Amino acid sequence: MPAPLPEPTVDCAIIGAGPAGLTAAIYLARFHLTIRLFDCGSSRAAMIPRTHNHAGFPGGITGSELLARMHCQARDYGATCEAAKVTAIERVDDDFIVRTERSSLRARTVLLATGVVNRRPVGLDERVHDVALQRGLLRYCPICDGYEVTDRRVGVIGTGDHGMREALFLRGYTRNVTLIAPDTDHDLDEACRAALDAGGIRRVDGPCGDYRIDGDRFVVRTADGELSFDSVYPALGSEIRSELAVAAGARANRDGCLEVDDHQRTSVPGLFAAGDVVKGLDQISHATGEAGVAATTIRNLLAERRPIRR
Repeated sequence: MPAPLPEPTVDCAIIGAGPAGLTAAIYLARFHLTIRLFDCGSSRAAMIPRTHNHAGFPGGITGSELLARMHCQARDYGATCEAAKVTAIERVDDDFIVRTERSSLRARTVLLATGVVNRRPVGLDERVHDVALQRGLLRYCPICDGYEVTDRRVGVIGTGDHGMREALFLRGYTRNVTLIAPDTDHDLDEACRAALDAGGIRRVDGPCGDYRIDGDRFVVRTADGELSFDSVYPALGSEIRSELAVAAGARANRDGCLEVDDHQRTSVPGLFAAGDVVKGLDQISHATGEAGVAATTIRNLLAERRPIRR
């Protein structure tokens, strides 16, 4: 039986094709490095109906259009993208083996840019969710789009310190904010209650459910009956997509965010991380900045191992 073919080797494997991964791909390709970008097709940025705080787009840009432009730019410089989900990263000597369900690849370095997944309200129909999201009736990022709910009627599904902080953040845009417990009674200590009261934020106990769209409003059933809002923000936290790096030995905090140094290096030599999978501000601008730092560090690391010449 013939020996198995060796895995192809690239300078960097980038796992995740959101703003961080694509920015790194552009940088690394322009450094004349060989890269492979893995895209499982679930970038959170693709869900953005239109972002208005991304510099350079005064009229805003949809998340899908922004990603398409970044993909095109990366391809123009020779970046290769594979539509596949990575299942494992394994350290082999100074390199890594990156495995998908169909293939494997040897890489001198790896950049993890897998992001996070927002937790959705339990029982929210997927179609209702997607339509509400596209129409701005359901929103996940008050930093991104709080401006759009200025002086509107806003509901926040959440409780505890996290729910309280999100409700107070939105209070900077509108006086009409209601904090709705997702399950039964609110889980709020005295300090949280005092802060909400000082902000004039209404509290409604759960459980909440029976979500539906009624004209230009998003309707939620609560312990106080049906309430309708111009926009609703789930403040339920996120699932951090760091399991590949953790399985490879990288350190993460108790929330699952990967720990990195000032150059985006994880605790595993040669393994880098950028974007929302790292603790920080979950914003496109922040993710792309981290990706630029990571890509430049990767280039310099590889140049130390073997000078880059044309």
